[in-house]
Amino acid sequence: MHRCADDPSAAPSGPLAGLRLAVKDNVDVAGVPTTAGCPDYAYVPPRDAPAVAALRAAGAVVVGKTNLDQFATGLVGTRSPYGVVPDARRPEFISGGSSSGSAVAVATGAADIAIGTDTAGSGRVPAALQGIVGIKPTVGVISTEGVVPACRSYDCVTIFARDLALADRAMGVLAAGAPDRAWPADIRLAAPAEPTVAVFAELPELDPVWRAAFERTVAALRGRGVTVVEIDPAPFLAAARLLYDGALVAERYAAVGEFIDSRPESVDPTVAKIIAAAAAIPAHHLVRDRAELERLRARAMASLGGADALLAPTAPTHPTIAQVAADPVGVNSRMGTYTNFCNLFDLCAVAVPAGTAGESCFGVTVFARPFEDAVAVDIAAAVTGEDVCERPWPLAVAPVCELIVFGAHLRGQPLEYQLHALGARWAGPVRTAAAYRLAALDTTPPKPAVTRCENGVSVAGERWLLSPAALGRFLAELPAPMQLGAVELADGSWHTAFGCDGAAAAAGKDISEYGDWRAALAAGAVG
Repeated sequence: MHRCADDPSAAPSGPLAGLRLAVKDNVDVAGVPTTAGCPDYAYVPPRDAPAVAALRAAGAVVVGKTNLDQFATGLVGTRSPYGVVPDARRPEFISGGSSSGSAVAVATGAADIAIGTDTAGSGRVPAALQGIVGIKPTVGVISTEGVVPACRSYDCVTIFARDLALADRAMGVLAAGAPDRAWPADIRLAAPAEPTVAVFAELPELDPVWRAAFERTVAALRGRGVTVVEIDPAPFLAAARLLYDGALVAERYAAVGEFIDSRPESVDPTVAKIIAAAAAIPAHHLVRDRAELERLRARAMASLGGADALLAPTAPTHPTIAQVAADPVGVNSRMGTYTNFCNLFDLCAVAVPAGTAGESCFGVTVFARPFEDAVAVDIAAAVTGEDVCERPWPLAVAPVCELIVFGAHLRGQPLEYQLHALGARWAGPVRTAAAYRLAALDTTPPKPAVTRCENGVSVAGERWLLSPAALGRFLAELPAPMQLGAVELADGSWHTAFGCDGAAAAAGKDISEYGDWRAALAAGAVG
């Protein structure tokens, strides 16, 4: 790792205060050469890439630039004139690439967090092999300005960290400070309490020891209440092959092809062969392959059906450096079996450790639909056994509405499922100001009526978060006499909450003395 520390006399502040940040050397850091793993390509940028600037503004301290597969072309970490980046534990094995140096910097403790990039799996494969977390967001939600492009349409900035909570925190900063694509108003903000996860019915290229590790991971998820369904991998794997075997590789030539043509002696032979060959691809082949990609994506998304996410091994094996040297293209291709399709299908992904396979670290990736990054984080937490993040990083940037509920939509109550179906996220208990009456309506199931009055009581409720479109659908389907309105909480703030037609509330049974729907149920005061 090339050292380029920020001014140590400047005391950092912010949510990432003092955390050491390593930056992949295809991402600009002001005043420090960006080489993309090719010294003759180097330039000195006058300003940070927005991703770097966002993390620095949050208090992170840049400690160095990191090695990579040249021009981010590779999943092995061996294609660099600066030398091979070996595995952090066993130096005869590869680290994974192309974000090899960033992953190893985190795995060895040289950095707390690191920026990587990901087009075909570069922010996930090295995370798996190094036993750390890699978050690859939905394409475009993090700016790629100041990043040397690999395939501009599919490139993503990613984060590495040793645990999911820190990776999530850093992603929240990135997303808030370096946006590039607007979040829609209709997204899910949470995985269901008992999610459904798809796995591939067949796992080609997977090492037998790694297969056993994956089966253990799936069994553990089932034990945590996750429903697992099998789906056909064919459209996913066919798309993965298109990234390099088809015309899509022309984007790599568009990025750096002219430089390679002019300075072939400066470029790694394997990288040069892959990129230079794309110069001869006819434009109509690119149009054809993009159309094929859309067809495959439609098939793949249909196969997911009602599943909340897809789970797959991140990498199929852990090769040695010697094995890569003997077959650099073949081994690299195998490493992308379960990663190449992700960005082509506009999926988000979280790569997390899942134990070991033999002496290697083993990792899996949770894939979710575009903009369902919070769902992916939740299910990744189920894999690792970590506590679910209260506010995963997309909630820092996506449009979010609040809804305060008091009765049948409370957690554990009969209508909670309606909120989960809308992708709502539980955000904790609340109490109203002491200015409300609580009544029980004669409905099925029983529901409370909360109305404002003089000399009222404080009523217990819960806060849920959901997208604006989800709140709109909820309101449109709300049966009479229920309605939504504003309610004052104990801290004096006002929020959207369940209310009730005044006449219906007056006809209900007053249970204000309990101040809590659950307490009234437990006392037999309802029904």
